[in-house]
Amino acid sequence: MIRLLLLVLAFFLAALPAQAERVVSSVSNTAISISSSFDGETLTMFGNIEPELGTGLPIRGPYHVVIVVEGPLSDRVTRLKTNNFGIWMNTVQVDFNAMPTYFQVLSDAKLREITSPVVISEEKLLPEYQAKAAIETGWWDSVVFANQTVRLLTEQGSFGVREDGVQFLSNTFYSAQLSLPANIPNGAFIARTYVFKDGEIIARKSDGFTVRKSGFERFVGQSATQYPLLYGLVCVVLALFTGWLGGVVFKR
Repeated sequence: MIRLLLLVLAFFLAALPAQAERVVSSVSNTAISISSSFDGETLTMFGNIEPELGTGLPIRGPYHVVIVVEGPLSDRVTRLKTNNFGIWMNTVQVDFNAMPTYFQVLSDAKLREITSPVVISEEKLLPEYQAKAAIETGWWDSVVFANQTVRLLTEQGSFGVREDGVQFLSNTFYSAQLSLPANIPNGAFIARTYVFKDGEIIARKSDGFTVRKSGFERFVGQSATQYPLLYGLVCVVLALFTGWLGGVVFKR
C-alpha cells in the first residue's frame, strides 16, 4: 500500500510544470493629485518576471506582457438619435451598468499574436468586451451600442489600445508609460499585468493607484457631495451678491 502511494505521489510530481514564474510589478505614482493647473501626467509601470519563490529554477522565455489600466466603475447611458420628420430625437437608449470610466490596454505585441481570441474574450482584454459585459439587453444592442460607445470614449481619450505600449529592456524586465489626460476621472484605478508564454497566462499581478482632487477643488467637491443643501444655498447667495455688485458697478 505504501509503495502504491509513493508511486502515485511520484507520478503527480512528475506531472508538475518544470518551472513556475511570477511577476513583480509596480507603478511610478500611487497617488495622483488634481489641482487647477493639472494638465495630465505620465504614469510609468514596470516589473520583472522571476522564478516562483522556493523553486530556484531558471526561467525561459520568450514572454509577452499585457497591462490593463481600469478606472472606477460607473453607470452610463447611450442614446440613439434619429431624424423624424426633420426633427432629431432620442429614440433608443441603452444602459451600461458598472462600466469602467477609463480603460487602457498596453502590450508589447499585437494581442492576437500573444494569445487566442478565446483568452482575450474571457479576460476582457479589449474595451469592446468591457462594454458588452455592462449591457443587459439583447445581442443587437450589445454589438451596436457597445461599439459606438467605445468609439466615443476612445475619441475622448478615456479608452484605448496600444499594442506597442510595453517595451522589454531585457529578457525579463519590462516598462510601459501611459499618458493620463487632464479630464481623467477621480477614484481608484487598478493596473493589471498579465504575463503570457506560448499563448497562455502564466502569471498576473494587480497594482492600484488613486486619482483625486486637491486644494480648493477638493474642498468644493467634498462640500457639494457631503453638504448639498448648504452648498446650494451658498451658491445662490454668491450668485445674488455677484448680480447686485455688478449692477452697482455698472450703474456708476
